[in-house]
Amino acid sequence: MAHQFTTSYLEESLAVFRLYKKLGEGAMAQVPEECLFVALDGEMNSISQIVKHMAGNMRSRWTDFLTTDGEKPDRNRDSEFVDAPVTRASMLECWESGWKIVFDALEPLTDADLGRTVTIRGEAHSVMQAISRQVAHYSYHTGQIVFLAKHLAGAEWKAITVPRGKSEEFNKRVAAGEASQR
Repeated sequence: MAHQFTTSYLEESLAVFRLYKKLGEGAMAQVPEECLFVALDGEMNSISQIVKHMAGNMRSRWTDFLTTDGEKPDRNRDSEFVDAPVTRASMLECWESGWKIVFDALEPLTDADLGRTVTIRGEAHSVMQAISRQVAHYSYHTGQIVFLAKHLAGAEWKAITVPRGKSEEFNKRVAAGEASQR
């Protein structure tokens, strides 16, 4: 994804969400299916559990975003970490459904909506604050997915950002207009 200059917070937020979606997908694609359900220890989550949690959060935060609390009364956050999807296909279906809700909620907004008030767990947030909160949350969990995927893929791992030892080459390509971090 080529980086696009913008002064629109909404455009930038959508671009960042798309970037993290793409990074997560690039990481998950490199993990053998059976490893998607592996937790490294009893206190960690598998990639599948993280995906289920993210999708649950996305459904809760972005469904009826401007009109209902972002913590829906039917959400059971603790259940998002158990009984995770057990196939790659069902996990990716969960992933896609969550991201669809995010984009369906954000794409119709305008910059004029940024100052509107929404609530999350009964606390008032501006739309801009609510978006920033979720950018941070999804980047955090996408980082966990990438970390686990890199560990689980082992020697088969292919960089999804600038490869190790290739920064100088990448910077030259950026300077020549051939590459971008997005």
